Amino acid sequence: MRLVFAGTPQTALPSLRALIDSPRHEVVAVVTRPDAQSGRGRKVHPSPVAELAEESGIEVLRPAKAGDPEFLDRLRELAPDCCPVVAYGALLPQSALDVPRHGWVNLHFSILPAWRGAAPVQHAILHGDEITGASTFRIVKQLDAGPVFGVVTEQIQTADTSGALLERLSVSGAGLLAATLDGIEDGSLEALPQPADGVTTAPKINVTDAQVDWAKPAMHVDRLVRACTPAPGAWSEFRGQRVKLGPVRPVSGQERPAPGQIVATKHAVLVGTATGPVELGEVQPQGKRLMGAVEWARGVRLESGEGFK
Repeated sequence: MRLVFAGTPQTALPSLRALIDSPRHEVVAVVTRPDAQSGRGRKVHPSPVAELAEESGIEVLRPAKAGDPEFLDRLRELAPDCCPVVAYGALLPQSALDVPRHGWVNLHFSILPAWRGAAPVQHAILHGDEITGASTFRIVKQLDAGPVFGVVTEQIQTADTSGALLERLSVSGAGLLAATLDGIEDGSLEALPQPADGVTTAPKINVTDAQVDWAKPAMHVDRLVRACTPAPGAWSEFRGQRVKLGPVRPVSGQERPAPGQIVATKHAVLVGTATGPVELGEVQPQGKRLMGAVEWARGVRLESGEGFK
């Protein structure tokens, strides 16, 4: 099939590579978000998908909106049979959805109808799910509600961050997406409606949501920090400044400081929660480099009873 691939971040690259390498399909163009500022120097860079496409000699389309007339005209000229989508990051109007004869097929990183929305992996970790996965479905106007072609599953490990889990899902999901397009092409695959029961939503987790509430149980703190790693980054406030927190580890058999209170030894830094303490891993004080918690505690010279707010 002739394909126009839509995607933007690193997460989409395994799928794009799989389709470029497929002997059954031809990627005639990619659609991605416009070049954006990134890095310390805030220089303008193309998206990871745009970079891979350009390296592969594939046309890159960067519409400000997917409903722009110029973009829609070019999409019709390309005449794709299907448009696979992985983390494109923009809404697709009906005028765009109507162009390919097999529609737009999205790879979504949850087992639908669970965790429809922008942050399915983060919410799966935050809510303590044991199993997650990826689904391919035909895009319709309602958010992530289209009929499903296929699913792969993935066990969530106790130490998984959203970044680590998403990396695994992006690889297994790439195989699922390629197989889905193969099945659409040869007519062997039919999309089935999502069940009405079990719908949950996964809105974007912002910086405010990522602030740690030390009055919550240790298990909740652990899940929040892992869900927010690497983005947007869990944080807490110490002496009026933000400190970014890497994954923590709930510990038992230790003293139980008050929620938010920091207790440092030569070998570990513990912080109290509503239940037992958690041990800090890496931290990044505002405006400074990432460092081990023990080094940080030594540098700030903790006073007795001090803690996070």
